[in-house]
Amino acid sequence: MSNPSKMTREEAGRKGGEKVKRTQGKEFYQEIGQKGGEKTAREHDKKFYKEIGQKGGEKTKREHGKEFYREIGEKGGKASGQNE
Repeated sequence: MSNPSKMTREEAGRKGGEKVKRTQGKEFYQEIGQKGGEKTAREHDKKFYKEIGQKGGEKTKREHGKEFYREIGEKGGKASGQNE
């Protein structure tokens, strides 16, 4: 028998995250993100970044296809042309 007023773990996490966002602000997330990135960089080498980059690229290719790359390439080309 479940309790209808009981929160799921997902709901509790979301509520907690929203509270931290309200009380700590954007800077808090920027700071912890920077610290995490710096620690990851200290602990991993180029091979690690190459592997996760390849995995991410393969997943993006599977999920979005060639058209996605054409569209973002076009957007990037237009943005670069505006900066000249």
